[in-house]
Amino acid sequence: MVLSPVTLEGRHVRLEPLAMAHHAALCEAGADPATFRWFPMPVAGEGAMRDYIASGLAELAQDRALPFAIRLRSDGRLVGATRFAAVELVHQRAEIGWTWLQADVRRTPVNTECKRLLLAHGFEQLGFNRIEFKTDSRNAASRAALARIGATEEGTFRNHMLMPDGSLRHSVWFSVIREEWPQVRAHLDALLAQSFSFAAPIPA
Repeated sequence: MVLSPVTLEGRHVRLEPLAMAHHAALCEAGADPATFRWFPMPVAGEGAMRDYIASGLAELAQDRALPFAIRLRSDGRLVGATRFAAVELVHQRAEIGWTWLQADVRRTPVNTECKRLLLAHGFEQLGFNRIEFKTDSRNAASRAALARIGATEEGTFRNHMLMPDGSLRHSVWFSVIREEWPQVRAHLDALLAQSFSFAAPIPA
């Protein structure tokens, strides 16, 4: 199997194959350095964003990643990016990661729908047996979001990464496996069935 760029479309977002043509819009969406507080590498800024995009494209060419830009369907804005990473085709597994969102679409259905689209593509089209996630142990919001979508917390890799500020990151791992996907899919569909309008104020 070869990883092929594909567009995944939901009610709120369209995940389109990441390209260097997205650079300017992603720089604007990721202008706040706080967006990348928990990233183990810099992403904000023209050079760092170019490297972020280039890394995804380089790993796509090696069948190691499948990167996407996240476009909001309501107004066409690019509001972030995500990817399948650490793809192991032999073992039929991958990670969903490198994900970031512009501040004004957090706490909306965007992240939930992105995960729904990616998990469905991974299990139903790519035939993965396992899809994993990892996050900084200090990132309470990310850990809560992964638990909310139905991923199982598996454990912590201590001193896993060296962060840009010199601190050591402990990474918490989550996963969804093929046998769990029907239940997780139903749970995500129920979450996404709730009424939401991007024209309405987002609750504080």
